Amino acid sequence: MSTRNLQGKTAVVTGTARGIGQAVALELAERGANVAICDWQDAAETLIAIEKHGVCALFERRDVGDRKQMEEFFEAVREELGRVDILVNNAAQSIRKPLVELEIGDVQKTWGATLWGVFHCSQLAARMMIAQGGPGNIVMIGSVLAHIPYVNSSPYNGAKAAVAQMACTWALELAPHGIRVNTIEPGWIDTPGERNFATEEQIREEGAKLPLGRLGRPDEIAKAVAFLVSDDASYITGSTLRVDGAVTLVK
Repeated sequence: MSTRNLQGKTAVVTGTARGIGQAVALELAERGANVAICDWQDAAETLIAIEKHGVCALFERRDVGDRKQMEEFFEAVREELGRVDILVNNAAQSIRKPLVELEIGDVQKTWGATLWGVFHCSQLAARMMIAQGGPGNIVMIGSVLAHIPYVNSSPYNGAKAAVAQMACTWALELAPHGIRVNTIEPGWIDTPGERNFATEEQIREEGAKLPLGRLGRPDEIAKAVAFLVSDDASYITGSTLRVDGAVTLVK
């Protein structure tokens, strides 16, 4: 496969300051795509790394859960980069507490990024893709927790389950426009965010217990995204690609 197989395409990737989103943005840029990124945190480091691949890039600090902010972001993408061919919904938030201890604000914050953000970005991107005459690609970064009832994580689990269902529905709705919609479900991936919930020692010890003996890497998810948005996956839509090192087989 050519390393420039996305040349001339424009991709939007959310949640790109670090981890999976950053890896996806860089992978798509390496393959020739112009890349627009957004994050509520500073992603200037990611922007600089994208530009080193010689493609056009745009970064705006935005909250994907805020409709007005996302409308402004997609308008900026239109003005600066001209179009949207690829959307990767990566941004997410997780507040872990037992059901009986959750505050309404905890759930709203989690669903704002993880669920509403996916809706806002997918709708706005799909409208642009249709206006352009298609085709297009939308990829959800889901989670195996859409299926595994991981305790103290019900808002996140529920949001990821909803995203998986919406992706299948949108795949059918958007197929006539040549827009493919697919979901990638990572397992336990070695990202900075994991340090919010576990120590380095816990990550090392628990990772060794996984079927492949380690956590996944962000670049492994990024390569799966690159495949799904490429012409090599031209007949794949409404599908879920589980990139989890077989963790779901032992849960």
